[in-house]
Amino acid sequence: MIDPTSAVPRWQQAHAILVQRIRAGTYPPGTRVPSVVALSEELGISIPTAQKALRQLREDGWTYTVPGLGSYVADRPQA
Repeated sequence: MIDPTSAVPRWQQAHAILVQRIRAGTYPPGTRVPSVVALSEELGISIPTAQKALRQLREDGWTYTVPGLGSYVADRPQA
């Protein structure tokens, strides 16, 4: 979970948790990842922090966003 005493920013910790879950198959390709609010509540982080983690996940190619529906796991990360 999130370590508030870590030198690693909380958004990066959240991002790493989500990547780990995708790699482990907790969130298989085509499934929805938690919403900003759900992620914020689950990990005990602020909404802007959760937004940044999810945005980075998308920018890294792990997810894609469907407007109005949420973020979904991509088939595989793009280079």
